[in-house]
Amino acid sequence: MTYKVEENNNTCIVHLNGEIDMEVADKARQTILPLIKEGKIIQVNLSKVDYMDSSGISVLIESKQLAEKNSAKFELTEVSKPVEKVLSMARKFLWVTKLQKKEI
Repeated sequence: MTYKVEENNNTCIVHLNGEIDMEVADKARQTILPLIKEGKIIQVNLSKVDYMDSSGISVLIESKQLAEKNSAKFELTEVSKPVEKVLSMARKFLWVTKLQKKEI
């Protein structure tokens, strides 16, 4: 994975490229989380990410939670097809998990 951070006033666009998996998830985390802590508006551009596993999803969830905690804005932009599929599966899993918890 490679990345580039573009800053424009209080907005940071983090362009991620390549594969986001267990090997590079910490690098993505160390890039995004400090920007959120600074109170920046964060846009993560995923147009050039061709693979993401659960480690990458974890970074996105952690980033979203930290942004909410800090009343910051965090959004994904230009999500690639492969990442869109993984996020869709993750949403379905979370939905099923919530249903199962309600039934217990």
